[in-house]
Amino acid sequence: MALTKENLITLYTNLVRTRAFDRAFVRRLGEGKLLGFFHPADGGEAPGVGACSFLRHEDYLWGHIRGHGLPHMISKGVNPKFFMAEHSGRETGLCRGISTFHAVAPEFGIMGAAGTIGSGFPVTVGYGLAAKMNGRGQIVMSCFGDGTSNRGTFHECALMVNNWKLPVVFFCENNGLGMFVPVKDSHPVADIASLAQGYGMPGVVVDGQDVIAVAEAVEVAVDRARQGKGPSMIEAKCERFCAHAVGIPDYSGAEVRTPEEIKYLRENRDPVTICRQKLLSQGLLTEEDVSRIQAAADAEVEAAEKFVEESPRTDPSIFDEVLYAR
Repeated sequence: MALTKENLITLYTNLVRTRAFDRAFVRRLGEGKLLGFFHPADGGEAPGVGACSFLRHEDYLWGHIRGHGLPHMISKGVNPKFFMAEHSGRETGLCRGISTFHAVAPEFGIMGAAGTIGSGFPVTVGYGLAAKMNGRGQIVMSCFGDGTSNRGTFHECALMVNNWKLPVVFFCENNGLGMFVPVKDSHPVADIASLAQGYGMPGVVVDGQDVIAVAEAVEVAVDRARQGKGPSMIEAKCERFCAHAVGIPDYSGAEVRTPEEIKYLRENRDPVTICRQKLLSQGLLTEEDVSRIQAAADAEVEAAEKFVEESPRTDPSIFDEVLYAR
């Protein structure tokens, strides 16, 4: 599928919306309005937006921890106000306010998430097998980070998925840092996508700061999967402009990243800026469009916060319902 003007504007809009909500989540955490913790997507929005903006609602998605999956869920159609309510311990949340970032939205193919790194791969095999057997043309988008690719579950499941020619796209969001360990210290080769060759599936590398490049690569892999040709692997080399999570040091191996490093990334590798400049230069966006899209995103955040604050807090008594079958 060639990306149309409408597609390109959708990508930019989803980037802007994701960043607006990501910043709101970070602010709300600082204000004591969010439960638990938060892993910001700041700088790393493009992979999730590019991977998920054109998936079908019924396609399965195993999201990523960046932004607790905000780029992926927003792009797949989930209303972020319900996700904000979930993080805020409100009854109106996706899981009634008890799961924080382990959210579920079955109507959008999001069946769950987990904090155990690598645990999504076996589930991906199950989703893929179901998608192949039901014959409805579904695919599975399995997102993970550079550190997660080291887990044995990836290698076991990549073997099974290709043997059975399951409609799976393995999507690696490689920010080069893992949690604290640089990829150069954990991988003997430059490209994680090269692992795909050992399992007989295509593996490509894209600039993860360029949402358009990501979306184009994903469309090829998704089309291949829908045609029954089996899995593919995409490695999106991306950046994050923040620490692994809010409130912890921003390590890059043994060293804390300097303000100068982050300043350089923000000025030269911002995915929102990269996409905006491309669309402006091609005449696909005007400055008025840019202002309108930003204003709409800000208004959406404001409305979501109002919705959350007006929502009832989750009553702990519901744990009897959600923990035990009747």
